[in-house]
Amino acid sequence: MSELVKTTAYFREQVLRKRAYLKLEWCSAVLKQYVEREVQPDGRIRFWGYIDGLEGKPLRVVTLEDGETIHNAFPDSGFVRRKS
Repeated sequence: MSELVKTTAYFREQVLRKRAYLKLEWCSAVLKQYVEREVQPDGRIRFWGYIDGLEGKPLRVVTLEDGETIHNAFPDSGFVRRKS
């Protein structure tokens, strides 16, 4: 990967270990082209997007307040897109 992706220690040490199938490229793609974005009460930001490889499930990527540093990511089968 040519670009530098910012991640937390939690993401590197826990999330990627538990979800070895996740790819940083997928997380970056969701941050660049998300279908929905939501700020959590703690300031972290949730992004949802669709990528090839997850059988139609959206990938939820949670970043720190900066909207760039990836803290968590997982397929979100409970995601329901809000009407705009």
